Amino acid sequence: MTNLTPSGFLSIGGASLEYRWLAPLAPDAPTIVMLHEGLGSVGLWGDFPEKLQQATGAGIFAYSRAGYGQSSPVALPRPLDYMHREALDVLPKLLDMIGFKRGLLLGHSDGASIATIYAGAHQDHRLSGLVLIAPHFIVEDISIKSIAAIKTTFETTDLKTKLARWHKDVDNAFHGWNGAWLDPKFRDWDISEYLAYIRVPVMIVQGTDDQYGTLRQAEIAQEECYCPVDLKIMAGAAHSPHREAAGPTLDAIVQFAKAALRDDPGLQAA
Repeated sequence: MTNLTPSGFLSIGGASLEYRWLAPLAPDAPTIVMLHEGLGSVGLWGDFPEKLQQATGAGIFAYSRAGYGQSSPVALPRPLDYMHREALDVLPKLLDMIGFKRGLLLGHSDGASIATIYAGAHQDHRLSGLVLIAPHFIVEDISIKSIAAIKTTFETTDLKTKLARWHKDVDNAFHGWNGAWLDPKFRDWDISEYLAYIRVPVMIVQGTDDQYGTLRQAEIAQEECYCPVDLKIMAGAAHSPHREAAGPTLDAIVQFAKAALRDDPGLQAA
């Protein structure tokens, strides 16, 4: 990896992107790149990056996409292909800029969709696996219902104040995500075509009580992927199993990472 400071900003495509870097415990261990959810940011991962680093020994790189956290705002409304643009235009540049050599992509919700598009569109030899937490490959009725409900919550409760702790421009972050998903044309959004082109192992972590998606998402991956797909269902967890079932989710990800990177001497040494 490039000599990164523990935190800072990267300039990509005219945007200033906030990042956090936890160096690997072994000098030449692989890297896990974390892609946040539709209302997420570097800060909203909480202590999960530290736990992941300690358990795997890998380097952990997390960043806030434009419009989130302390990163530059975006023009609204967001284009409906915003996840494609992130996966095809921004993420390749970012991985090159940080000197990514080998490792995993770990995405949550929107971040999982971005990781899916990236892996399906790029036969990247540096990539050894994907961890997809509560991914979306298609738009379900439950997704639209819950995203409409949270819009009302944002407008009528203290949710905006709570989110403002994590986002420099909370309106930009919220409306950029919420507005795109509630656009009637977004109902046709479908990235399942990318699944057949993924050439690395995939693990999907899905909560039984996810208010934004059902197990149909995982079934689509199992139907479309030619690569191994390992599904971990977290009982009682909703849309964020890494928070709502933190221990079992961490254990599952660590086991998957060690299997996917089993031939990596850096990880074994950690």
